[in-house]
Amino acid sequence: MAEPKTKYDRQLRIWGEQGQAALEKSSICLLNCGPTGSETLKNLVLGGVGSVTVVDGSKLELGDLGNNFMVDESSVGQSKAKTVCAFLQELNDAVKAKFIEEYPEALIESNPSFFSQFTLVVATQLVEDSMVKLDKICRDANIMLIFARSYGLTGFVRISVKEHAVIESKPDHFLDDLRLNNPWPELRRFAETIDLDVADPVVHKHTPYVIILIKMAEEWAKSHGGTLPSTREDKKEFKDLIKARMIASDEDNYKEAMEASFKVFAPRGISPSLQQIINDTSSEVNSNSSEFWVMVAALKEFIANEGGGEVPLEGSIPDMTSSTELYVNLQKIYQAKAETDFLVMEQRVKKILNRIGRDPDSISKANIKSFCKNSRKVKVCRYRLIEDEFNSPVQPELQKYLTDEDYSVAVGFYILLRAADRYASNYNSFPGQFDGEMDEDISRLKTIAVALLGDLGCNGSTLTEDLINEMCRYGAAELHAVAAFVGGIASQEVIKLITRQFVPMCGTFIFNGIDHKSQLLSL
Repeated sequence: MAEPKTKYDRQLRIWGEQGQAALEKSSICLLNCGPTGSETLKNLVLGGVGSVTVVDGSKLELGDLGNNFMVDESSVGQSKAKTVCAFLQELNDAVKAKFIEEYPEALIESNPSFFSQFTLVVATQLVEDSMVKLDKICRDANIMLIFARSYGLTGFVRISVKEHAVIESKPDHFLDDLRLNNPWPELRRFAETIDLDVADPVVHKHTPYVIILIKMAEEWAKSHGGTLPSTREDKKEFKDLIKARMIASDEDNYKEAMEASFKVFAPRGISPSLQQIINDTSSEVNSNSSEFWVMVAALKEFIANEGGGEVPLEGSIPDMTSSTELYVNLQKIYQAKAETDFLVMEQRVKKILNRIGRDPDSISKANIKSFCKNSRKVKVCRYRLIEDEFNSPVQPELQKYLTDEDYSVAVGFYILLRAADRYASNYNSFPGQFDGEMDEDISRLKTIAVALLGDLGCNGSTLTEDLINEMCRYGAAELHAVAAFVGGIASQEVIKLITRQFVPMCGTFIFNGIDHKSQLLSL
């Protein structure tokens, strides 16, 4: 067997050893192993989750050979769960795989406590009634849940969990934490030791842009009543002042300073999204609070006291044109400040834990350090119960989607998927599932969809005839290409939830295969 570090080398570069360890400890349950479920689980098994349990009571039919590459002709008539499980085990022998030959709907009804043994449940191809029941079961047991479904040329993915806190959100674009507009004393003193008017051209072109900007910002503030550039004219003038300090055209450090000058203009303090988390009622911690909220409570105290309105410093600096000596010294100053801030945060965390009757050492140094490093980027996601969304979606949002040309197909599919479930409940088959009754099926589905819109408070709203016809044409088929795409999205969200890295989707993800569009509905 390949060494884990070699085997998972590429993904370790994305979510690190900590993320991989979380995956390897996880236990995943898959409900229904048709193409959507199989594709989801395939990605997770290859990613190295700890164990998987496949729940499906159906037998393999000839039709399954056309949309699921994890089964073959020799398996027709055998247990679908057993066949898929054996294939998945071949993909990664480090993952424990087992199967249960039972229909998920029956298991939800007869043995709800079954689901409490898992880290996360992936429920595929469930109808509305089973989704609602399973959601309540998983919420009560505090088990993460993801719904995924493909249906013809459409599909959806929906996460359901009470609350999900993300420390390592890893945004694509985020401003470096350099404090150019608010340098702490040690950084300011270091900047004072460097002369921007030095005569030596080699020294002049190797002064790091961080120092250039700190000194230029101080000069500007002295001549502008203590304020930094704020208007467009001010910012242009500030850039021109930097340019005027160049003594040669090839001074990359000054070009970097001009390009990075916007970092001086960034507002001080914390972002509105972080302020919202700090003001959340959960930051008033008690003995049952999670580690995350204990650290948020400590952060709140830090910002109000030692931080002077700022979060702990991250402590890293980007690459820049500089002499080695200046760069290393600058790096040490940032690292020292980050370490000082971490030690203050650590003490505050311990005091809070003590105050709420918990072991002061119950939150590891590594976790506190990670929180400090990422404190500007933490996120909290909360999800409505699926029943609440189904019974009372956010009315203004639903109306907006129905009337917005960009969203009309996505919300149309959302309504029609629910209407198809009502149809199946009334007629024991999905619209268009059997040949020869298409016109009648279209008429019935349209009536149910209009009634559903009425129930949701959207009287007078209609869906296009083309979309209703298309939904009937699908006949509830799972197309492999759509299932692979939907399964890919679902497995990506599973990894986000388990590793607690990156921000999972908030809302109902709808895939529209007609227009090749993916959209999130916040209902």
